[in-house]
Amino acid sequence: MYNDYKSKLIRFYNRDRRMPTYSEMMDLFGFKSKNAVSRLVDKFIEEGIVAKDHLGRLITDASWDAIPMLGSVKAGFPSDVGEELTDTINIDEYLVAKKENSYMLTVDGDSMIDAHIADGDMVLVEKTNTAKDGQIVIADVDGEFTMKYFKKSGDKVWLEPANKEFKPIYPKMYLNITAVVKAVIRKY
Repeated sequence: MYNDYKSKLIRFYNRDRRMPTYSEMMDLFGFKSKNAVSRLVDKFIEEGIVAKDHLGRLITDASWDAIPMLGSVKAGFPSDVGEELTDTINIDEYLVAKKENSYMLTVDGDSMIDAHIADGDMVLVEKTNTAKDGQIVIADVDGEFTMKYFKKSGDKVWLEPANKEFKPIYPKMYLNITAVVKAVIRKY
């Protein structure tokens, strides 16, 4: 029965991307009191399935969001591939270094297609007001936002597209960096 409760808790979290409240757990597990929920939560905590944050709210273990890492695959000539669990990886932890400064954007247009960023892709960006030459940035150029390569030579700065059909953008008044692209996500 305990594993059934655990499964229900995991299904709730996967569906709602948050832990249920004690009242929601009463309904979820068919309990008549919050005391019964509290005892079950204590068992979950004891086993390391969940924990409580500094405010006493339930939080998940990092492994809840982890997916298996099975090894590598050749992108050249075909070879035998054996499935062997080598580790697990939490995508959020892998991609998002500074969660409080990160957000996602949907790409609209194809000016970065040669950088393998296509219309409809999503980009994970990290807020910043500085960039290094060659980084892909989100920038406010003369009142309009765009995503391009940031280019700098001496005191001169501009934005360079990754598509020969588009021209570089040289600011007339200002160029403000708002974020740096950290990852591209494409679903097939």
